[in-house]
Amino acid sequence: MTAGPAEVRAALAAAHRAEWGVVFGTLVRLTGDWELAEDCAQDAFARALPAWERDGVPDRPGAWLTTTARRRALDVLRRRTTEQGRLAELAALAEVEAVREPQPREDERLRLVFTCCHPALPLESRVALTLRAVGGLTTREIARAFLVGEDTVSQRILRAKRKIAAAGIPYRVPPPGARAERLGGVLAVLYLVFTEGYAPSDGSAVRDALAEEAIRLARLVAAEVPEEPEARGLLALLLLQHARRAARFGPDGSPITLEHQDRTRWDRALVAEGAALARDAAASGGPYALQAAIAAEHSLAPVAAATDWGAITALYDRLLALRANPVVQLNRAVAVGMRDGPQAQLDALDALGTPKELATHHALPAVRADALRRLGRTDQAVLSYRAARDLAPNAAVAREYTRLIAELAPPD
Repeated sequence: MTAGPAEVRAALAAAHRAEWGVVFGTLVRLTGDWELAEDCAQDAFARALPAWERDGVPDRPGAWLTTTARRRALDVLRRRTTEQGRLAELAALAEVEAVREPQPREDERLRLVFTCCHPALPLESRVALTLRAVGGLTTREIARAFLVGEDTVSQRILRAKRKIAAAGIPYRVPPPGARAERLGGVLAVLYLVFTEGYAPSDGSAVRDALAEEAIRLARLVAAEVPEEPEARGLLALLLLQHARRAARFGPDGSPITLEHQDRTRWDRALVAEGAALARDAAASGGPYALQAAIAAEHSLAPVAAATDWGAITALYDRLLALRANPVVQLNRAVAVGMRDGPQAQLDALDALGTPKELATHHALPAVRADALRRLGRTDQAVLSYRAARDLAPNAAVAREYTRLIAELAPPD
């Protein structure tokens, strides 16, 4: 049964979110050629639109896309061997033509993520390649996510692919003895992928599929290295944050702060799973374990007023001892303000100053505005909320600041 154009496009978009990494990874495994793999995967998705409009959406879109991409790779390799007689292409052709048992989807993605996060690659290239190869983001989307030009992202991905080829980096999950070395980079990349889905840096709509992909990969990694508490810590952190997704925005898309979220809308199954993992990982005292412990304190409080801000401040102190960065300091300032009052929050902000990492971020003036509002310094609070609004990442956040300003300074 054929589907209408809208249904086909929706099915194709869903297939891209769910299957890109599997299709691309399969072609990398079969051909060993990252450029060819990407070209063939893109070709398969391009061919899907007219084919599915004509014949209907297949029962197994991923299998259809993988088969189409594999056939395209065969065509390209046959043409190359005919034109050039190159031994490498002959070997790849034999690999692709061989009848093999399909690999589990999880194995394909795990190979891909560990290869993309190889320590021989610069961190920015690992992130860009993972988002492209595993998450299926376009170069433009990655550029927006990290506030760099598309040419920069393209070059990072190109250099990473060339490095993989030149250095002979194997396409595989590393053996147990080498996994610890690779784990930190993998976890950092997965957290960045999750963050891009949970709170896109370009201010666009939340991308649950990308966040869920990061969670799924984090589950795989945690299962692969059960002896590593930081892997469980990261998974706990992602689950606890993702559990709140249904309560994070109002009907008009305006963000709702943690304090004012309807906690009955939180996913209690994810909270329970994340909190259990956080408890299990806490003894390690690693950065992800500490962040997960903070998230668990928030998630387990039945109401906002019952939050144990003393415990959260202590966890931020431990986190700062490991990782002193302005974002952690800003979050600690909020915790101190909730524990000791708005003047303490303001003092902490004064001590933080305006670090370059936060100079253009709306959260810094927003947190200051909150402290000033609670101190009754209304005029100064309005000025800070206006500064936050000027830096808002999207219209919905800007509307929220406009609402707060209107509460403090109603128009005549």
